Amino acid sequence: MSKVKPMFEIEKKFILTDEQEKRLTEGAEFLGEKTFTDIYFDTAEYALTKNDIWLRSREGAFEVKLPMRKNSFGGTNQYNEIDGEEKIRQVFGIVPEKSFLEDIRSFGYAPFCQFKTTRKKYRKGKFTIDLDDVDFGDFRYSLAEIELMVTEEKGIPSANEEILKFAKSLDLKIENVRGKGTEYLLRTKPEHYRALVEAGVVIE
Repeated sequence: MSKVKPMFEIEKKFILTDEQEKRLTEGAEFLGEKTFTDIYFDTAEYALTKNDIWLRSREGAFEVKLPMRKNSFGGTNQYNEIDGEEKIRQVFGIVPEKSFLEDIRSFGYAPFCQFKTTRKKYRKGKFTIDLDDVDFGDFRYSLAEIELMVTEEKGIPSANEEILKFAKSLDLKIENVRGKGTEYLLRTKPEHYRALVEAGVVIE
């Protein structure tokens, strides 16, 4: 059986004006629109998110994003994405006893955030562009992501540079932008948010 190559996600988030969104999507291939619900899990001590580890269920399918390196101001986020319950069990050392959800609960992992995202996806050259409108129930949040996927870790620095160069060519503002989960924590769970700031996961 051939070994599945890991995929490393290199992404940069942006808050766009209408004019910037128009420039970003002009000439891009529209890949479609979909709506999905994410549920994020952590322990009461924030053991995962304080280490920039994001365990989520998206429409019932589990995924974990593991950080590749520490973020710097204005830089990209770099994650190793691992999909599927069996692989996640291996990462966390969770032996199958009951259902995956029951087993992670026995390790203290419980939902801390749930929201619905409507995503418009585009392709422009080698870049994937996601425009997300996020419904948290009490408030909404809109952001864009420019992404590149690489199969080898040595390709990460080049991908990082390419994303930033692409963004600057469109006159997008290079700054730290909160992800959906951290925006939710800032607005609703300040103690959890502050823990991520103190851990260096969130840069203000």
